[in-house]
Amino acid sequence: MTKSAIRSRARVEGVVQGVGFRPFVHRLAGELALDGFVLNDERGVLVEVQGAPDRVEAFLARLRDDAPPLAVVERVLAEPVEPVAAPGFRIVESTRGGPPSALVSADVATCDACLAELFDPADRRFHAQPIACPDCGPSLRPSLEEAVAVLLGGGVVAIKGLGGFHLACVAADERAVAALRARKHREDKPFALMVRDAAAAAELVELGALEEELLRSRARPIVLAQRHPDARVAAAVAPRARELGLMLPYTPLHHLLLADAGVPLVMTSGNVSDEPIAFEDVDAVGRLSSIADLLLLHDRPIRTRTDDSVVRVIGGAQPMTLRRSRGYVPASLALPVPAPRPILACGAELKSTFCLASGARAWVSHHIGDLGNLETLAAYTDGVAHFERLFDVAPEVVAHDLHPEYLSTRYALERDAGAHVGVQHHHAHLAACLAEHGEPGPAIGAIYDGTGYGTDGTIWGGELLAGDLTAFERAGHLRPVRMPGGEQAIRQPWRMACAWLQEALGEEPEPLAGVEAGRWRAVASLARGELAAPVTTSMGRLFDAVAALCGIRLEVTYEGQAAIELEAAAEPGDHGRYDMPLLDARPAILALIADLRGGTTPGVVAARFHDTVAAATADSCEAAASERGLELAVLSGGVFANRRLLEATAARLRAAGLRVLVPERLPPGDGGIAFGQASVAAAQSAQSPTIGKWENRAR
Repeated sequence: MTKSAIRSRARVEGVVQGVGFRPFVHRLAGELALDGFVLNDERGVLVEVQGAPDRVEAFLARLRDDAPPLAVVERVLAEPVEPVAAPGFRIVESTRGGPPSALVSADVATCDACLAELFDPADRRFHAQPIACPDCGPSLRPSLEEAVAVLLGGGVVAIKGLGGFHLACVAADERAVAALRARKHREDKPFALMVRDAAAAAELVELGALEEELLRSRARPIVLAQRHPDARVAAAVAPRARELGLMLPYTPLHHLLLADAGVPLVMTSGNVSDEPIAFEDVDAVGRLSSIADLLLLHDRPIRTRTDDSVVRVIGGAQPMTLRRSRGYVPASLALPVPAPRPILACGAELKSTFCLASGARAWVSHHIGDLGNLETLAAYTDGVAHFERLFDVAPEVVAHDLHPEYLSTRYALERDAGAHVGVQHHHAHLAACLAEHGEPGPAIGAIYDGTGYGTDGTIWGGELLAGDLTAFERAGHLRPVRMPGGEQAIRQPWRMACAWLQEALGEEPEPLAGVEAGRWRAVASLARGELAAPVTTSMGRLFDAVAALCGIRLEVTYEGQAAIELEAAAEPGDHGRYDMPLLDARPAILALIADLRGGTTPGVVAARFHDTVAAATADSCEAAASERGLELAVLSGGVFANRRLLEATAARLRAAGLRVLVPERLPPGDGGIAFGQASVAAAQSAQSPTIGKWENRAR
């Protein structure tokens, strides 16, 4: 130790554990000839360095500037301490002594340097610290060669991945894809594909700069992109879809498999339709053996099941997350209004997620799925317990949807908590988008989805809400219509076509082609009464109705199918629009029926309908915003996963001078509900910290 030496203690906060940060610090200290140590603790990384003042100063600056690529350094807090006589620099044992606040890194794809080692061995063990030598590293059973032979022979292989099992087959093999569909009981919903690299992806889809960036990102999501007409994939991969969902390999096993197979592979979740994905070997053998001709296993256990994330690009320059899971979770999100007490937000019923919040941070869970399935509900409750342990959060406030029959609501009300906060479904959508962008509001929001429980006890879904994080008022909505048969109308869009036709005509309409006359008359009778025909303002059900009227889809096999296929059928370009005053769809329904009877193609009708809804929404939002002096607009809800509708509506609102927010890091659908609930509960709690139970309050 020289007389001129100084010593500094630095606290590094952010995503700095599990990302090679301590080896980086060790190398940096060696390069600058500094003494000291580095360790992990419950708050992040703690470093002490000692040496010449200029070298210590350079070290502290480079902690942030030269951090490893997977690290996210939020703060470096340094303070001087007394020099000590301890030469050399060491990585010392981690300590634990208080509540954890260190951020957790999401699972990420194999980095380029480690990938180079995979195909041309080099020494990366000091950087990544894996157990990966030929003797004690991961082992496969059976061999990779056997799995590739089954794939290229037209078979289906179940492959253990990072967050669960995939079911794979050769994407261009019609018989293999058809066999996978039949065994998995997945009739129509598109399959995702895995391709070796971005060049292979560009052979199948139109790959813009942002799509390629997302594909190659460390999160490795499934990216939806416009398919080439001559893309060499089986028709059964994505029937009646204009897009394909592609992802790149993100584990070493994926890279080896794609390199040896040499062709794009279907890579879909390892489950039977509607079940959670298998992630444990025993479960996979039990559930997937009847689907797969071979199971490719390895000896590394998976702690938490996580589906692949799904994203798409909006307007050529804006990413939108449609499913947030592997690669993004459990990264935290900031709350615009910090939570005075820890919060658990229990989310919705479909595309379920939950959210924990403490202080200014919120952790939205991975995509869990539809809670109507017993196994999925068990995965949900296990996931809540896991997050509570992982982030050391003991919720004192539990937020939930207003729908009394949601299993997530029942779970919330069974939790022992200081407060239970009911948050209206569409207010949660509005709040989630505001909070994601760090905006407290107020804003005018067009919140369009399938169904959500309204404060008046009816089924909402085509809502204009004016509000902020604490409260809202209903500024407008789609004209109400009966939903004959209740949930049955979701599975059979022709029922909504019957209801809307009857509403528009004022009399019982003639049956649609493909619907038996007796069933049609019975449903028309339901739509005229109150029995088994709840009132709804759902925009999602209007899209279903139009899909049925166009002859595109009378019944669905997965949620949102009719609307997705209606969007896919819409002809590109401007084909005019119908009249839809004050979100009253009756004139549009009459006009599009006249078009169809006059010989206008369903593709043109679908295009006109999309642009009609966009124009009517923008006009209604502009009027409501002007009346209230608002300059901010939000577009959210599952219907706005429709790219054509979202882009057209947003463009019109911006042209009218409004600033527009849309979901980016969270899904527009129900996968974002939990974060919205947490944001509302935090804002209301901060406003009224002594209130034990809040209800939604309209201004």
